[in-house]
Amino acid sequence: MTLTFDWFLPTSGDGRTIYGRGHSLPLAQAQALPIPGDRPPDIEYLGQVARAAEQLGFAAVLTPTGTWCEDAWLATAALITATSRLKFLVAFRPGLISPTLAAQMAASYQRISRGRLLLNVVTGGQADEQRRFGDYLSHDERYARTAEFLAIVRGAWTGEPFDFHGEHYQVEGATVLRPPEPVPGVYFGGSSPAAGRVAASSADVYLTWGEPPAQVAEKLTWIRELAAAQGRTLRFGIRLHVITRDTEADAWTEASRLLDYIDPAEIAKAQQVLGASESVGQDRMRALHSAYRHGGSAQDLEIYPNLWSGVGLVRGGAGTALVGSHEKVADLIEEYASLGISEFILSGYPHLEEAYWFGEGVLPEIRRREAAAGNSGRPHLRPALRRASA
Repeated sequence: MTLTFDWFLPTSGDGRTIYGRGHSLPLAQAQALPIPGDRPPDIEYLGQVARAAEQLGFAAVLTPTGTWCEDAWLATAALITATSRLKFLVAFRPGLISPTLAAQMAASYQRISRGRLLLNVVTGGQADEQRRFGDYLSHDERYARTAEFLAIVRGAWTGEPFDFHGEHYQVEGATVLRPPEPVPGVYFGGSSPAAGRVAASSADVYLTWGEPPAQVAEKLTWIRELAAAQGRTLRFGIRLHVITRDTEADAWTEASRLLDYIDPAEIAKAQQVLGASESVGQDRMRALHSAYRHGGSAQDLEIYPNLWSGVGLVRGGAGTALVGSHEKVADLIEEYASLGISEFILSGYPHLEEAYWFGEGVLPEIRRREAAAGNSGRPHLRPALRRASA
């Protein structure tokens, strides 16, 4: 199994701190904070990040979606001509636009980009955020609507008129000018029973946030069984941050620096916002740092060897980071790969510099190990040995 590595496009802004990027605090509130090295998400900077990701060997860049970032479709489309091979994993929310229109947009994007579109389906876990866009469905209703939405999108992509009559959508003759080539891969994540059903029926790649390996293993088993019951198999990906340096000490020093910038009051504000989420996955992220007390060290938040939960103190969504030397980070990547994870979607603060640290430090180490394993006839990746108490 050869691993795929993707990076993140910071369309909420970037800089040398975690907080104030629109992930947990309203943008107006975040802008009032003193943010060192703040970098607005203008097209010049986003282009810099995208070109660096392509040069370093990342396969794609993920974009977020929501109020506090630039629109994912427009921002990534503007970068198509700034890159040549990089794919764009565009996050979008079903229910906010017509599924037939979404199928048309994706087909057009795929032709314009010459096959570089991937789709990250975000059903939405914040009720207030959904209402902001006019969506008043409950958590489980949103997932049921997502399943219908994706059925129509896939039907329209066939190029033949497609009819659908469901609880949330009724369409007749849905189609596109020409079927997309290739058909964009559909990425999807979620930890609730409602999300699991949609993943099993509709996703190509199931994404999980970076929980400790034992929890990830349980989740993948759950999704595999749901998919098998429908005669399907999925690929698996994981979303993580990363702080990697030439030495273990240097990596933890950087984690400590990020933590030192965060005021306890901002942690409290962010956790209040995140605590109101309807997302089961967000609750699982928050539980990973629930024992944190201000004044401790960065490594107090090491919840598994080289897995750090500090990012989730002030950031919604993915809240954990791989932290360590290039070799230690590669070890943990191998351990996740041994569970069946084949795609790693990574980010760091700032995204430009951290892309270089990973791309020049960890990626060559991973490829070296893959080549050595292949030459020896052993499986490409071996599980790393971890302390049982973690």
